[in-house]
Amino acid sequence: MITRWLYYFFVTFFALGIIGVLLLIFAALVTFSSLPTLNALTDYRPKIPLRIYSDEGLLIGEFGAERRNLVGIHEVPVHLKQAILAAEDDRFYEHSGVDYLGVLRAAYSNFTAGSVRQGASTITMQVARNFFLTREKTLTRKFSEALLAFKIEHNLSKDKILELYINQIYLGQRSYGFAAAAKTYFGKSLHEINMAEAAMLAGLPKAPSSFNPVVNPKRAKTRQLYVLGRLHKLNHISEQEFKQLEKQPVPIVKQSRVFAIPADYVAEMARQVVYDRLNEDAYSRGIKVYTTIRQLDQQAAYHALRTNVLEYDKRRGYRGPEAYIDLMKYGTDQEKTLEEALEDFSESDNIIPAVVLTVKNNEIQVYKKGAEIIQIKSEGLKFVEKYLTAQKNADKKYISPGAIVRIQQDSKKIWHVIQLPKVEAALVSINPHDGAIHALVGGFDFHQNQFNHVTQAWRQPGSSFKPFIYSASLEKGFTAATIINDAPLSFSAAQTGSKLWEPRNFDGKYGGPMRMREALAKSKNLASIRILQAIDLKYAQDYITRFGFEANKHPPYLPMALGSGSVTPLQMATGYAVFANGGFRVKPYFIKRIEDENGNILEQMPNEITLSEAKQVIDPRNAFIVTSMMQDVINHGTAVRAKQLGRSDLAGKTGTTSNFIDAWFCGFQKDLVAIAWIGYDDPQSLGKNETGGRVALPIWMQYMGTVLKDEPIARYIPPEGIIAEKINPETGLRVLSNGITEYFFHEQLPPLSNDHFIESGKSTQILKDQLF
Repeated sequence: MITRWLYYFFVTFFALGIIGVLLLIFAALVTFSSLPTLNALTDYRPKIPLRIYSDEGLLIGEFGAERRNLVGIHEVPVHLKQAILAAEDDRFYEHSGVDYLGVLRAAYSNFTAGSVRQGASTITMQVARNFFLTREKTLTRKFSEALLAFKIEHNLSKDKILELYINQIYLGQRSYGFAAAAKTYFGKSLHEINMAEAAMLAGLPKAPSSFNPVVNPKRAKTRQLYVLGRLHKLNHISEQEFKQLEKQPVPIVKQSRVFAIPADYVAEMARQVVYDRLNEDAYSRGIKVYTTIRQLDQQAAYHALRTNVLEYDKRRGYRGPEAYIDLMKYGTDQEKTLEEALEDFSESDNIIPAVVLTVKNNEIQVYKKGAEIIQIKSEGLKFVEKYLTAQKNADKKYISPGAIVRIQQDSKKIWHVIQLPKVEAALVSINPHDGAIHALVGGFDFHQNQFNHVTQAWRQPGSSFKPFIYSASLEKGFTAATIINDAPLSFSAAQTGSKLWEPRNFDGKYGGPMRMREALAKSKNLASIRILQAIDLKYAQDYITRFGFEANKHPPYLPMALGSGSVTPLQMATGYAVFANGGFRVKPYFIKRIEDENGNILEQMPNEITLSEAKQVIDPRNAFIVTSMMQDVINHGTAVRAKQLGRSDLAGKTGTTSNFIDAWFCGFQKDLVAIAWIGYDDPQSLGKNETGGRVALPIWMQYMGTVLKDEPIARYIPPEGIIAEKINPETGLRVLSNGITEYFFHEQLPPLSNDHFIESGKSTQILKDQLF
């Protein structure tokens, strides 16, 4: 009886087994026929971000939801392959898509642990899931994943499958693929990473958010040690190497250092150009934009602007901490509290937010992100020493425990308490011969303020606009030697377009009759107004459009002589380039070419833009004489400080608007024009005596001093039609001996003075028809 029942049982069990196998085969056939094609793998086209490059080919910007750098399997270092396989699938080259031994091992591990601690997905199965399936944990999805793995293994080589995995897998911080992750976390190319770094990267696929070395450095280290242990177990590294790698530090780079050059404003300009053409496709088609930005110029411009803005900000005094937190509110987990408090305050390059922990005896202790506690002593507290107090609930301007401040480390590794400036600034430089923009910094910090002050800020140019008025006067018969009366004037509302106006010189002094060259060098306002009166307002308004200015931004009223209109720094660069290149107007540009993901050129600027192709807008002689006058601005005028650069080929003009609202310096060397501006977005005074020569000129000088360091001194050769004559500096008339040299159009020579100028004496003869 028992034998019969056992017989029935085994027959039934066998029949059910056969039925189960048949059902499984049927399900596999049905599912297999409905599986997606492998086109996504065989014709792999991942989303590749828009990338912006400098003139040298250095990455300066990247836009897209996914960071990805495609690499071939032959470009992947052996030690990285070993680390990946050790962490994810050490039998990858042995199984056919599903690792049955791995399944049994995982089942045993999970059973003994009493929870799911180890998965059994092979790399091929992960590729199937990442390309075709969701991450839902169901038997149907797992079954489809296994069938897809078999299909992939049947159609693709092992190396191709591993290559797809290495390029596609998500590894945190918007990074897809190991090449992008190496750049994101370590700032390195794939072939540059060492074994310790490879092990950390190989530990990420399991849970990128949990083992992310930026977000969770401790858990990332734990995962890295697991991968190193697997490498040791598989005999890829020795015992000694394992112990060394355990202790080897793995520095993580800051995200702000991913790009080779700080050129965020330029990158954003390029992004807008490509987006206008391709819309959302701009961020996934692997478009490459090569700009005219040069590494040396851009870095010099960036550091010059930030250094001098911070110097100006220090002169204005400390405004107080950015915020306060109550340190007494929190228990033992203060580190977590402090990290959370600092999350709302982003770094500005090397200007870092920190929480003050203690204040005593002219010394403070602060906490910065990453659980680092820093002692700052007297030398680093000079800027704020008047505002230190250990008292709680002190005046909000004082630094007390719980205050959130900014700190910065100098070249001597000394930490200082400083503050983020509220003032803004801009610097742009262009090649005057073709218009290529070599440097562009649109503000102090792009991440704090995306408004591009180079291209978008319409500001009054002040006296930096005078060279264009002087240029117009040369076309009207004036010369650099024409005598202009720098004396008080008064104008009605009808003459100014607004209200009664009694203009004054900056220093409140009047020079009386002086040569036009002197008037520009000393930036005499009354002389400039008289020049504009004499040449006609409408003529001047029309004349300045030759330089690229918009007539409607410069109403035809007398304050136009002092730069009361509106310009952008880029417009000023265009205008000054006309003087630098001998009279031609060039159009600024910053994009050299645009390529698709395969390197095909979509758009390209002409290889060489010559001045012969540009429009000549003023007489070369005019450009030469105005340049000569602006050289005197530097030689013995309002920009004499620039002589410290030790160059004789520099020319330019300072600019300061009423009440010190805007400060400018616009200048050039024969082959490079640079414009520096500083002011508040919400117009307010920079402070008494914060002039263009004091605030903007140092930015320009630091930039030009760096980029022109190894450049030979350029010569400005007088063009045909220019005559050099000796003149009496008091009258502007020609003399036969002694005197000083002045340049003239050959058809505009002043009369010969009846008096021979004696160097030791002074002539009082001034022709009435020369005095304006």
